[in-house]
Amino acid sequence: ARRAAAPAQTRHRATADGSVAPGEDATAASTATAADAPPTPKPPHVDGRRSYSDVPTGLEDSPTRRLVTEEQLASFRASIADELLLAPLTKGGNLPFRRLCVDFGCNVTVSEMVFARFLLRRNPVEKARLRRHRSEKLFGVQLATNQIVEGVNAARLAEEAGADFIDLNCGCPIHETWKRGLGAALLKKPAKLERLVRGIADGTGLPLTVKIRLGAGGSEAPARQLAEAVENAGAAAVIIHGRTKEQRYTRAANWDLIGEIQRERGIPVVGNGDILTHYEHRDRLARSRAHAAMTGRGALIKPWIFKEVAEGVEWAPTPEERVEVYLRLCSYFKEHFFTDEMGHSRYLEFMPWHFGFFCRYRPLPEDTYGAMASEHPLLQTRLGIVAAAEQASGADLPRMERLLRCESEEAHVRLSEALWDADGSLDKALELFETIANDGSLERWEAEAAASDRDNGMGGGDAIRG
Repeated sequence: ARRAAAPAQTRHRATADGSVAPGEDATAASTATAADAPPTPKPPHVDGRRSYSDVPTGLEDSPTRRLVTEEQLASFRASIADELLLAPLTKGGNLPFRRLCVDFGCNVTVSEMVFARFLLRRNPVEKARLRRHRSEKLFGVQLATNQIVEGVNAARLAEEAGADFIDLNCGCPIHETWKRGLGAALLKKPAKLERLVRGIADGTGLPLTVKIRLGAGGSEAPARQLAEAVENAGAAAVIIHGRTKEQRYTRAANWDLIGEIQRERGIPVVGNGDILTHYEHRDRLARSRAHAAMTGRGALIKPWIFKEVAEGVEWAPTPEERVEVYLRLCSYFKEHFFTDEMGHSRYLEFMPWHFGFFCRYRPLPEDTYGAMASEHPLLQTRLGIVAAAEQASGADLPRMERLLRCESEEAHVRLSEALWDADGSLDKALELFETIANDGSLERWEAEAAASDRDNGMGGGDAIRG
């Protein structure tokens, strides 16, 4: 019965001019037509290894005319002067978090690190990292590459996507990057670095900044030579993370050396490392005379650091005010990933991770911690020292405050789920947080933290990358 109900197949024949006439099988006609048609040319394969005639060689005597103008460079350098830039952050530099930082006054943002080779192969993850939000005022894309052709073509894709400048990653210390000859591995040979920077700077129409560390090993001696190579290559600015590759995030950033390099060089130097408070930002810029500063972990712990720097005073939000900030980030994730099952899953890859930094927030008034910060950066100060100063005041912490300080990963997932379920309602979010704070879980999480006897400092030491 089902076969009888099926519509009859009409048979046609193809005429000499390619039209279809009754009497022949339509499938055969379409096959004949397709065979007669000229083959469709395949699009060019771009993987970063092809040689294009307009890509510079990076040699000092190359006749290539630079695409970026001196007027562009001057405008860019003026736009970042005295600013606190948001650092390119692995995982943390996602669009929703950058958007939150912009809400608090961040004027210069940078994408997560993009692997140029995978971007040129149209990897969807790398392509997604080129996206900027319309609220971002000055947006840069950070590229990881060790080849001129690859870097130039990736920079062109970033420019098409709307980037205002390109940053070349020459400082990432993680093994995944190092083993590929990328990131901090580029610091081993200053002459090769200079050629790479010159080639990319000459081949892109955007200003190029270069983010370096003080050296590829444990010594800070190469820092001056590296900065000189970057300047000679024509970079718009050099961003210096004040630690070596081997020091990673465990030593205090050397802002004195950053200042010495700024005085020696003719291009802007942006200092990076250990900025958690507005007074640390103020003092480090005053001491180093750096053109600007950059913060990574400081912003992950308190995204409102940009507001503090702009106003010159600390903002010590209550637990309820912090929940409101975190709820806003949740709403940005929902808008970015959508609210279906896949969006919820993607959200849970990020939000609990962010709570791993949010939980380290402590109010740090200058009259209490200013002198301590001048001797040793607060990001490298143990949480126990901060807790001792708080206990001296004699005040007991409210349960909501204790909950927000909880370092348990289980707690971070619970809090993230509560924000999602609150569906944008602050009252609902506070109600759900209060329930978690009083269901017996808080004491267990605090006991587990005490038993671990782990104190990685305000910034998480080297346990959490920023």
